[in-house]
Amino acid sequence: MDALALARWQFAITTVYHFFFIPLSIGLSLLVAVMESIYVRSGNPTYKAMTKFWGKLLLINFAIGVATGIVQEFQFGMNWSAYSRFVGDIFGAPLAIEALMAFFLESTFLGIWLFGWDKLSKGLHLASIWLMALGTTISSFWILVANSFMHQPVGYVMRNGRAEMDSFADLLTNGHVWVQWPHTMMAALSTAAFFMLGISAYHLRRPLSDAGAEIFRRSFQIGAIAAIIGTVGVILAGHAQSQYMVKVQPMKMAAAEALWETEDPAAMSLFTVASQPQQRDLFAIKVPGLLSFLSYNRFSGAVQGIKELQAAAEAKYGPGNYIPSVFITYWTFRGMVGAGFAMLGLAALALYLVLHHEITRWPRFLWLLIPGIGLPYLANATGWIFTEMGRQPWIVFGLLRTDQSVSPTVGVGMVLTSLIGFSLVYLVLIVATVYLMLKYARTVPGEQPSSRPLSSLRRAPTGD
Repeated sequence: MDALALARWQFAITTVYHFFFIPLSIGLSLLVAVMESIYVRSGNPTYKAMTKFWGKLLLINFAIGVATGIVQEFQFGMNWSAYSRFVGDIFGAPLAIEALMAFFLESTFLGIWLFGWDKLSKGLHLASIWLMALGTTISSFWILVANSFMHQPVGYVMRNGRAEMDSFADLLTNGHVWVQWPHTMMAALSTAAFFMLGISAYHLRRPLSDAGAEIFRRSFQIGAIAAIIGTVGVILAGHAQSQYMVKVQPMKMAAAEALWETEDPAAMSLFTVASQPQQRDLFAIKVPGLLSFLSYNRFSGAVQGIKELQAAAEAKYGPGNYIPSVFITYWTFRGMVGAGFAMLGLAALALYLVLHHEITRWPRFLWLLIPGIGLPYLANATGWIFTEMGRQPWIVFGLLRTDQSVSPTVGVGMVLTSLIGFSLVYLVLIVATVYLMLKYARTVPGEQPSSRPLSSLRRAPTGD
C-alpha cells in the first residue's frame, strides 16, 4: 500500500472512532438538560438522581470524545498538507470558530455543571448544562460548515493555485449545511435516546427497589419520546438531503443505487450485485419508479446514471475515473437506511408500551433494546462513510482530488508507523471506554457499582 492509501485508512479509522462519541455527547447533553429542567421545576428528587446518573455517562463519553478528536487536526498538517495548503484559508476559519466559540463553551460549562452541585443556585446550575448542550450544538454546526465546503464549494476564489475565502456569508448559507446539519442533529438525538432505552431496559429486567424502578421507568419514557422524535426526524431530514444530493452530487446517488444508465422513471434497487469494471448489474431486484419518487416526490423524472455522469465529468475535468466505489457506496447507504428504519420500529413499539403502561410486560422486547443501543452507531458510521466515500475521487468536490491532497514529504513508513500507533492507542481507549461505561451504566443511583455480569439479566415483575 502506498502513502495515500495508508493515510486514507488512518483518517477513516480515527474519524469513525471519534464519531462514535460525538452524536451521544450532543444528544445526551440535551436530554440531561431536559431532566434537570424537570427537577428544577417540580422539585422531584427522582429527576435529580436521573440527571446525575446520565450526566456521569455523558462525562465519560465527552472525555473520550475530546481525546480522540485532537488527533483529527494534527492529521491535516501531517498526512494531508497539500489539502491544508489548498483549502486552509477556508477550512481553518470555521474550525477556529468551533474551538474558540463552541468547544470552550461546552467544556467550561460542563466543568461548572460537574463541580457546581450544591454550590450554585438551582437556576444557575441548570443554565450551565443548557449552555453545555448549546455548545455541542454550535460545535456540530461549525464542523459541518467546514465539511460542507468539501461537498459543495461556495464563497471562494482561486488565487495562486489555492482556494481563498471570498464570502463568509456564502459559507454559512451553503445549501449543503442546511440539509446535513438537521440530519446530524436528529441522528444525535436518536443515538442518545437508544442509549437511554437500552440501559433503562437492562435495569428494568432486574429486581429493583421502588426508587430504582422509578428512575429507570421515567428514563425509559423520556428515551422513548426522544427516540420517536429523533428517528422520524432523521428519516425526514435524510430524505431532504437525498433530494439535494441528486442536484449537487448526482454521481453519489447513482453509485448508491448502482444506477448505470440514466432512467426516467428511475427504479430503486432493493438488492443488487454489480460489477463495477463491467459497469453492469449481475443480479438486481428493483421497484419501478420509486427512485424518481424519492428524488422528486413524483413517480417520474430522470435520474442520471453513472455512465452519463462519468462522460460529463471527463468532458469538464479531463480524462480520469470519477466513479466512487459502487460496492462501498451502495452497501453503506443501505446499512444507514436499514438501521434507521429498524430504529423507527423499535422506537414506535417502545412509545406504545409507555403510552399503555406496559413497559415491563414485554421482557423479550426489553432484552432486544440492549443490543439496540448499537443501531444508531451503525447508522452513524455507515452514513458517514457513505457521505465521504460517495464524493470520491474528490476531496473538495470539483476542485481537488484526494490523490492530490496527501503530503508529498510523508513516506509509507511514516504513515504506517503512525497508523499502527494510533490504532493501538485507540484500542486501549476502546477497552477503557467499554469498561467505564459498563461499570457505571450497571449501577443504580444510590447503590454501589454492581459486579453482576450482563448475562445475569432476569425478568422483572410484570407490574408497571
